[in-house]
Amino acid sequence: MLREKFTADLKTAMLAKDEAAVGAIRLIIAAMKQKDIDSRTAESREGISDSQILALLQSMIKQRNESIEMYKKGNRQDLADKEATEIKIIERYLPKQMSEDEMKVAVEAAISAAGASSIKDMGKVMGELKSKYTGQMDFAKAGGMVKEKLAG
Repeated sequence: MLREKFTADLKTAMLAKDEAAVGAIRLIIAAMKQKDIDSRTAESREGISDSQILALLQSMIKQRNESIEMYKKGNRQDLADKEATEIKIIERYLPKQMSEDEMKVAVEAAISAAGASSIKDMGKVMGELKSKYTGQMDFAKAGGMVKEKLAG
């Protein structure tokens, strides 16, 4: 499970005095714990699943990419570099990202699996993609591909 990997990697980074990795992994663990708390119900005290953790990691990368853009506009390259370092550390925990060609094949398969025929079925297709490819696919790009195929 990813949770144990985070804990082990945090210890390793602390022993190696790798401050960047320690900071990034602590941010991941804190975000994960917050999601765990948010998802608790009276019936279930379970934490979030690995697929939800992968989605969380992707959103953390997206946030950092947005921050990099703002820091560059504000002439703060030092902060942009720090965010880029965090992205590299977070990406260690994500599965290999799909290429554009692999995404096209996955989109085609999801459209046929969902029986989608119009743009109204986009939600079904995206749900199909998210259930199979969380952590491996950029869903913003995939959404554009799905829209193009269904509108076309």
